[in-house]
Amino acid sequence: MTDSTVLPGAQVAGGGPDPAAQVADVDATQRQAGLEGADQAVVDLLGLIAYGELTAFERLATDARMAPTLTDKIALAAMAAAEFAHFEAISRALAGRGIDPEAAMAPFIGPLTAFHGGTAPADWLESLVKAYVGDSIAADFYRAIAHRLDDDARALVLDVLADTGHAAFVVDRVRAAIVANPVVAGRLALWARRLVGEALNQAKQVAVERDALTGLLVGVGDLEAVAAIFDSIMKAHTDRMAALGLSA
Repeated sequence: MTDSTVLPGAQVAGGGPDPAAQVADVDATQRQAGLEGADQAVVDLLGLIAYGELTAFERLATDARMAPTLTDKIALAAMAAAEFAHFEAISRALAGRGIDPEAAMAPFIGPLTAFHGGTAPADWLESLVKAYVGDSIAADFYRAIAHRLDDDARALVLDVLADTGHAAFVVDRVRAAIVANPVVAGRLALWARRLVGEALNQAKQVAVERDALTGLLVGVGDLEAVAAIFDSIMKAHTDRMAALGLSA
């Protein structure tokens, strides 16, 4: 029995498939898929970060109500404003590429909503730790895979994820709280560990559902290279915990 599967454009005079034409068509399809995959990866990553920035704005603005002083309330409001400015920058970039920002964000509403719904801070200090530890884990991961993007997208991502200087405020407030009441250190350390676990679970869920994002990570190189990325992320997390005066 002859193989009746023939790729488009691969028919020869005798009615059978032309191996050379098959190879050419497969190569063309793979090249096209590669381009589409790269474009989709950009859209997915920008959409994911955009929705992350939007929810960060919403969360920080809400958490500002728990601030113990007016100075603290103003500081958290400024952090929220910075996050919204980042959201606007990414939205403009998506629109400039002919992409509807809301459509780009849509696939990530569920996972991020679930993450934040399951990690709602109970008080002011937990909100600060979440802003510093939880958000930073995600930012480190985005920065690591952003190097696979085109120049414009990479520059935008790195700019949006750059430290706005608010980290120093969080570190100062958390360390002062620990000095005033050392008992809170244990609770906050457990809270930070929970945030990391939830963040990693969220990342796995998104990766499973969005092949283009997985492709960015796989494209980094071999398993050792991928492992090195996660080692670097966890080292940065350990350093942040130390800066807060908490054990990782």
